Amino acid sequence: MVTNFSQAEAVELCYENVNGSCIKTPYSPGPRAILYSVLGFGAVLAMFGNLLVMIAILHFRQLHTPTNFLIASLACADFLVGVTVMPFSTVRSVESCWYFGESYCKFHTCFDTSFCFASLFHLCCISVDRYIAVTDPLTYPTKFTVSVSGIYIILSWFFSVTYSSSIFYTGANEERIEELVVALTCVGGCQAPLNQNWIFLVAKHQARKIESTASQAQSSSESYKERAAKRERKAAKTLGIAMAAFLVSWLPYIIDAVIDAYMNFITPPYVYEILVCCVYYNSSMNPLIYAFFYPSFRKAIKLIISGKVLRSDSSTTNLFF
Repeated sequence: MVTNFSQAEAVELCYENVNGSCIKTPYSPGPRAILYSVLGFGAVLAMFGNLLVMIAILHFRQLHTPTNFLIASLACADFLVGVTVMPFSTVRSVESCWYFGESYCKFHTCFDTSFCFASLFHLCCISVDRYIAVTDPLTYPTKFTVSVSGIYIILSWFFSVTYSSSIFYTGANEERIEELVVALTCVGGCQAPLNQNWIFLVAKHQARKIESTASQAQSSSESYKERAAKRERKAAKTLGIAMAAFLVSWLPYIIDAVIDAYMNFITPPYVYEILVCCVYYNSSMNPLIYAFFYPSFRKAIKLIISGKVLRSDSSTTNLFF
């Protein structure tokens, strides 16, 4: 009796004295501090790194190109991940509890899916842009204009938001897994399991996008050797690095999601949190990639950080020399 009482007393809840509260499984102080540091750094980098990219592109006239407008919109998606998703997910991952209310849980889930998908769609659009640029450089300026870039941006956001909203606000993701949803539902939890049909559709869609963008990036590199200019080669190389970062971040999560859907969700919580963390960190990588491989972006960011961007004529600064 004493042993049973001690075990019951040792159980920690997300909300004490609340019926139906989720069980809290806290980390020890050392790992807890490390997790907050790593995940918090990712959120800060996603916010401020992508904000710098957006300001640079929108402010400096030399960066007003169709490709860069796509990059700015991609940075916006990654910025929103850093603002509306990562801080709250960090607390949930470390504390193993959701403390931000049931209403925001739904918004958080929708934001998470919408902005991550928007990031994916933008990478695909950028890969199409680079493919056209290096395979048909003579007619590229007439094929991929600012208007075309704007259409790509609108469609990427529209499909991302519509798709995510349709899944979670209609409850389609919970069909035929109602028992699992009930088992996961408790006060202080924020889980959004997907059934096999939705997992299959999501995985198939993402796999096609990954295959398409990867093949286009490879073709771009090969085509460049004969026809592309030095700047286009640099852009293709940067795209390849961005796609590699995307694959490393997303593929483990997609594979695990498919396996989980068909194996009755066997992934341990801590493994799932690591995979989700990798996905989120993809939103933090893109600003670093552009900053390291584009001299014009490096110069623009230096001008912003130094405050020289506040000068009246800063928007016409020559960033290429």
